[in-house]
Amino acid sequence: MTNNQKGILYAVVTAFFWGFLAIFLKIAVQQVAPQTIVWFRFAIAFVLLAGWQLAHQPQSMRILARPPWLLVFAAMALSWNYLGFMLGIHYTTPSNAQLIIQTGPILLALASVILFKEKIRKLQLVGFIIAAVGFVFFYSQQIKLMIGQESEYNLGILLTLSGAMAWSVYAILQKRLVLSHSTASLNLFLFGFPALIYLPFVDFAPLLQLSWIWWGILIFLGINTLIAYGSLAQALKYTEANKVSIIIILNPMITFIVMGILTKMEVTWIEGEQFSLLSLLGAIIILCGAVLVVGRKKRTSVSKR
Repeated sequence: MTNNQKGILYAVVTAFFWGFLAIFLKIAVQQVAPQTIVWFRFAIAFVLLAGWQLAHQPQSMRILARPPWLLVFAAMALSWNYLGFMLGIHYTTPSNAQLIIQTGPILLALASVILFKEKIRKLQLVGFIIAAVGFVFFYSQQIKLMIGQESEYNLGILLTLSGAMAWSVYAILQKRLVLSHSTASLNLFLFGFPALIYLPFVDFAPLLQLSWIWWGILIFLGINTLIAYGSLAQALKYTEANKVSIIIILNPMITFIVMGILTKMEVTWIEGEQFSLLSLLGAIIILCGAVLVVGRKKRTSVSKR
């Protein structure tokens, strides 16, 4: 596989795991406080990654003692991204939180051109425009819900937006850091730092009363964090940030498809979602735009005689 293909594959893995994230967060928050869920995600991801690195690359642990300043700022940004998104789901709905959090990848795509001087071909630019039109259709129903809501709902929107902006800062810094550090060593600090700073705000008492099913959900959220962010770091290492952005922006579509299936099944353990014909049309348009963005330029072969 070429580096570009590897980057796209890693970005797809990230989008896939993030697509299920909001659903499990909505379930988990029924029994566990938002800040505890955020801490648990970071803690599980750190413990699993640290165990692996100690066994295979113990030298990577050195970054915990002397992290680069850019990594510290990236960890601070990622810390707020997690909490902002979690509070957004708490105060609004998973669908709206998923919509607003996509501001982060969009900002990353813009930064890739401005800061990283990544070139966008005309066909890719057309793809971005088509995808943007698709999102307008896809999220038309969700956007209507944001108008005229109560202050608590709007607070959730602002918190999610701040989390999205924080994520873009993290991703920009991560794009710089992967040039000189391994993704595993970077993620060690990115998971460990937030787990440490959120520790004083964790209420452990409710965790002791959880059944094995709820513990399974929390552990899945931690594994989801480890795989998704590990794949994201690899994607940013192997391909352009603007391609990574457009792929991971597709993750809400996975959320809504799964929620649509669960709604049809009429499950009682999560609130159903309703989608219009415009939403389905938007999904198709978004996929068409994404194909144009991630498509590689055709090579012209010259035969030698």
